[in-house]
Parts: sequence; C-alpha cells; structure tokens
Amino acid sequence: MKVVIQRVTEASVTIDGVVHGEIGNGLLVLAGFVDDDTDDDLQWTAAKIVGLRIFDDENHVMNLSVKDIGGDVLVVSQFTLHAMTKKGNRPSYIMAAKPEISKPLYEKFVTVVENVLGKKVPTGEFGADMKVRLLNDGPVTIIIDSKNKV
Repeated sequence: MKVVIQRVTEASVTIDGVVHGEIGNGLLVLAGFVDDDTDDDLQWTAAKIVGLRIFDDENHVMNLSVKDIGGDVLVVSQFTLHAMTKKGNRPSYIMAAKPEISKPLYEKFVTVVENVLGKKVPTGEFGADMKVRLLNDGPVTIIIDSKNKV
C-alpha cells in the first residue's frame, strides 16, 4: 500500500460537478493498493497517517498530529501511485491491485482511518473520474509505502 499525504488548509473531491467530499485544515490522503496488502498494512498506515507530527505547535515547530489539532482527513483512491516507469514513457500499472481487490481494501482502509482518527472521513468515489482540489500547506507532502516498514 502506498499513500501520498498532503497537509492542507482545504481540500475537496468533485464528481460530475458535485462536491463528494471536502475538508478544511487536515490531510489529503491519496491511497493505492497492491494484491498482497493485508489488514496489517491498512492498520499500520492509518496509525502512521493519524500520528504523523506534521502540524505546527505554538512555537511553529512541526510537532502536532492531525488528531492533536482536531483536523480532518480526506481519502481518495489512486491506483496510479503504483505506476512503473522503468521502461519507455507509458507507465505500467500492472502492480496496482485490480478493482475487485482494491475496492474492498480502500473501503476497509477508510473505516480503519475513521476508527483511528475518531471521526467520519470524507472520501472520493472508487473508480470515478474525480477532480481533486487542494491548498497544500507548507507545502508538506509525504509518501508512505507500507512495504517499507522496517
């Protein structure tokens, strides 16, 4: 499982001209899955996201988590995170889990994030053509791969 986490002052995902999910201060999480992702990958990644100390404290030091500041998390599925670009100029997505595997993983991941964060998590819609807007704060962008835990 790979995620790209962006600290934002606002973010939203729009589908067919209608806002499907939006947040204010918090984290936009783009999530991609592979066939061998497990519940452990979901749990570890969710805990890492919610616990990341990337928000400023009163001394302007990144020392607080999204949970500490009462922020929100918007989760959007993105299979292109597993693009292979070694050969040629057309990315290969063979490593990304097929929809019948990745959709249940995505849905479960959202639930896990909600449980760790302690509140509802807005989302995009799996497989939809989504327009994602964000105002990256910092900018702060972090990439996490659950296969690189050690």
